[in-house]
Amino acid sequence: MLRFLPSLPRCLAMFGSVLVAMSLTSCASFDSQPPRPRWAIAIHGGAGVPADLANPEDYSSAIERALQLGQSILADGGTSLDAVTAALVLLEDDPHFNAGLGAVLTSEGACELDASIMDGETLNCGAVASVTTVKNPILLARAVMTASKHVFLAGGGAEQFAREQGFSPVENDYFKTEHRRKSLERVKEEEQRAKSAQSAVDLCEPVYLGTVGAVALDQDGHLAAATSTGGLTNKRYGRVGDSPIIGAGTFAADTSCAVSCTGQGELYIRHGISHALSALVEHAGLSLEAAGARLIHQVLPEDSGGLIAIDRHGNITMPFNTVGMHRGCADANGRFEVLIYKEPIINATVSP
Repeated sequence: MLRFLPSLPRCLAMFGSVLVAMSLTSCASFDSQPPRPRWAIAIHGGAGVPADLANPEDYSSAIERALQLGQSILADGGTSLDAVTAALVLLEDDPHFNAGLGAVLTSEGACELDASIMDGETLNCGAVASVTTVKNPILLARAVMTASKHVFLAGGGAEQFAREQGFSPVENDYFKTEHRRKSLERVKEEEQRAKSAQSAVDLCEPVYLGTVGAVALDQDGHLAAATSTGGLTNKRYGRVGDSPIIGAGTFAADTSCAVSCTGQGELYIRHGISHALSALVEHAGLSLEAAGARLIHQVLPEDSGGLIAIDRHGNITMPFNTVGMHRGCADANGRFEVLIYKEPIINATVSP
């Protein structure tokens, strides 16, 4: 039997050839892949687009500014938490979006604001709901995460915590705009007509949702996600949607991805969309893009919303099933895009 075995030198030669071939194949495969970005960020300004969108550049320029702010923090070595926080503060201060200044009105004509944030490194998170005097709810959500032993504070308790943390209150009228007042009037008129006709009516305006969110990967490989909203026009009974709920509207874990959602909150709560995406990536082995597409186009019904997500490798996905979604992304490889519909409004290559 031994006479059929090749000699030791011949075995070593054959083994060496195999190793060389494997090495060359591996190198070729590696060289064919684009380098992983050192950092990445994505931002959304709400799924759905109003039929009378007269000045889309107002929305896209705000997304662009938020992206530029976030990418400057990340490029300078800042944290993903700081990047998503800064981006959302900028958008909360912009009256075009449904978060902070310019938030939609409840059936009583007030603004009730929700926000959440999550640290992918530690899984620490903070959220607030139904706050009425906090200028930037995302800052209060971050304070809940860092300065309390709790995750979620709501209503009067959240307002008290804000005062204890040194937040200067604003009058609720600060958030209100004429555009949102007209939206509430229109919805109430439609509601009254439907009642008179004894037909069913949707008590919330579904056309333009305007929630803002951000997800980011920093140079240390840590992920973060944040979401802020005023909810739905004509909402009642202290209604709270998915935006402040960890695992529904917001989620981040360094082992998988960071997610921020926008859309019909009740659906995102029922399906736990943001955590479901993370689980599909981490445990089911789906790519970020495949996981997002499955949830938005198979699990959720059409015209219900969208999401943005970044995985631990810097891959970005921004699926939606509405007419459009205000969104944008940037990374260290030079990608910089701002979009509303399918095609980019801004699609530039910038220096990493």
